[in-house]
Amino acid sequence: MTVGWRTSLTQLGLVWAALLALFWRDAVDMASIWWNSSTFNHCLLIIPILWWLVDQRKSELAKLDPNAWAAPLLWIAAASFGWLLGDAAGVALERHAGLVMLLQGSAALLLGPAVTRGLLFPLFYMFFLVPFGEEFVPALQTITAEMCMWLLGLTGIPAHIDGIYIATPTALFRVAEACSGVKFLVAMVALGALVSNLCFKSWPRRIAFMAACIAIPIMANGLRAFVTIYIAHHGNLDFAASFDHVVFGWVFFGIVIALVMAAGWRFFDRAADAQAINADQLKNVSGEVLKPAVALGAMAAIVLLPFGWSSYIANRASPVPSQIDMPEVAGWQRVDYHPLHVWKPHFAKANHTLLGRYRNIKGQEVDLFVAVYDRQSEGRELVGFGQGAAGAASDWSWIENCHAPANARCERIGTKGQNHREVVSFYRVDGTTSGSGAQVKLAKLKAKLLGGNQQAVAILVSAEQKGRENPRPAINSFLQSIRDIDKLADHMAGLR
Repeated sequence: MTVGWRTSLTQLGLVWAALLALFWRDAVDMASIWWNSSTFNHCLLIIPILWWLVDQRKSELAKLDPNAWAAPLLWIAAASFGWLLGDAAGVALERHAGLVMLLQGSAALLLGPAVTRGLLFPLFYMFFLVPFGEEFVPALQTITAEMCMWLLGLTGIPAHIDGIYIATPTALFRVAEACSGVKFLVAMVALGALVSNLCFKSWPRRIAFMAACIAIPIMANGLRAFVTIYIAHHGNLDFAASFDHVVFGWVFFGIVIALVMAAGWRFFDRAADAQAINADQLKNVSGEVLKPAVALGAMAAIVLLPFGWSSYIANRASPVPSQIDMPEVAGWQRVDYHPLHVWKPHFAKANHTLLGRYRNIKGQEVDLFVAVYDRQSEGRELVGFGQGAAGAASDWSWIENCHAPANARCERIGTKGQNHREVVSFYRVDGTTSGSGAQVKLAKLKAKLLGGNQQAVAILVSAEQKGRENPRPAINSFLQSIRDIDKLADHMAGLR
């Protein structure tokens, strides 16, 4: 190893250590997800794969001279700003991606354009260290349910679909998050990207193979869910469940991977012993050279500025009342909470939560839920996976959206016991009230970036469906009596 390589790798090692120390919470969070979530266990294999990919290129890279250059500073700036946005909005995916991009950018910054070009695929493949995919779970649940209905129709099994619930003469089936197929899909995409690089030279073939690695797992998961229902219909429910977890969990998807690889085998157009890179070709790649001290100084400024601002905002006081009480609502009286099926929305680690039932003179009943946060952070937010009217650990599941009042969200939720209710949700952050998750995230982002009020409040108004009675009139009447949702939310947060 030359002196130039030894110096550059030492600098890179120190920079990576500093980045991991500075963003240790994100690094630990990612590692914890890899280890504890079965959906992302495959990420544990990415690090040894990256090592192997670099080792493949080592002999050719040794022929190049590493040097610092300017262009990656733009990538580092995008990574830092992306991390800040993710931190402000409470989006772990953006923070994790920002950290990985910083590691990529610092490697490119210190090793130079030629070496970066030689390491382009390993650097790209680092993105698979980011735990992503859970964002697609609701859509995959819906696709799986619709595929099951289509296949059940072909086989003549009578069935009825209600959101992600499928009812047959045998039983009521729920396409749960674990049945969405996201686990297999994200692992298959990571495998597909690796195979596309190693086994194909043609970009059309690479794109076709990647498309197969996306489409086939989705279709296979729909088939898996259908077969489980089919076995349950013609046999035993307990046997169908065990068959699904044991046979499909360990065998079926292994067969699918083998079939995808076998189908792509005949189209491989890159020799197994082909050189990963060619140093002679890479020597022609050039860029604006920087002194290492200048490059490191510029990178430090770009990284520390957003990190420091985020730390400053996080340490600002953001108090909420020490105690809150259910509001008095004109024309409505507090009554004991005796639902047909227990319902309690999930808002993790809120400072305060309240749940109560009201009844008016007409006999209409509604449930009011309030959650108050002094500030939002990872695992403590109004809008997020598993949060809301039908939490991840709840017996309730989303069925469909319904017509919502202004600045609200309306959804119909249900249980396996065929209990239904409508829920109208209002979220308020820094003067913005909305039922849109995107608008709530933007309001939180604005508050953290510009130093606005950090307090956040969720107000959910819900009514049970009793028989054929429409629950919506009771909700509308209660909302008219409240009159000003904004005022109520600010009062609960101690802002009025």
